[in-house]
Amino acid sequence: MMFSTGSTNQAQAEEAELINIPGSFSGSLGFFTDYRYRGLSQTDRHPTIQGSFDWAHEKGYYLGVWGSNVDFGESGATAGQGASTEFDFYGGVARQYYGIDIDLGLLWYTYPGAQDSLSYDFMEYTASIGYSWEILSLSTGVNFAPEFYASSDEATYWTLDAEVSLIQNLTFTGHYGYQWVEDNASYTHPDYADFSIGFAYSTNGFDLSLQYVNTDIEDRNCGVVDACEGDVVFGISRGF
Repeated sequence: MMFSTGSTNQAQAEEAELINIPGSFSGSLGFFTDYRYRGLSQTDRHPTIQGSFDWAHEKGYYLGVWGSNVDFGESGATAGQGASTEFDFYGGVARQYYGIDIDLGLLWYTYPGAQDSLSYDFMEYTASIGYSWEILSLSTGVNFAPEFYASSDEATYWTLDAEVSLIQNLTFTGHYGYQWVEDNASYTHPDYADFSIGFAYSTNGFDLSLQYVNTDIEDRNCGVVDACEGDVVFGISRGF
């Protein structure tokens, strides 16, 4: 019996070594009063549950998936053909050189259940750089899509973000972005700017956020009623 038990333990240890995956895994789950993508509501200004699962390697390589419910307010010819969920798959490499954070990656957006004719799915190349001081962090990035959402041809999104550490665990956040789209008619929005300001607070393993989000799109140019209007968005999430 002693011999048999030892052999079993050795086999289990060898099996554990074979399935050992380098890097680390993490995830998150959160509730938000609205899902805003580049300033535009993706849930018809209704609450959303969002989650993510990620893998990161010590060399800077990463892979992940993020998901959320969506509601694009489809009506008329597209009623019942749209999506109720969104999944984003991403991967890339993030490293630091001389204190500068550099991130290069790929991002794939997919909307299960949406009719193929709507052409919701698309891919983006992503690139960003950032730098942090004692209380201030700045970053800027560009996303490029060869064929953007709803077959609206090439699109580029530029963003500038700032974070300022205030008191312990409390951060002020600011964001400005600009979206260029080649085929604005298909996208149903003109080229536009979005911005947000707010606060983030961490306590007892939970991350809280409160932001005012808006765009410069006029109501008459907004493809989905109320999706472009400003609003205060609250969120609570937890990592694991």
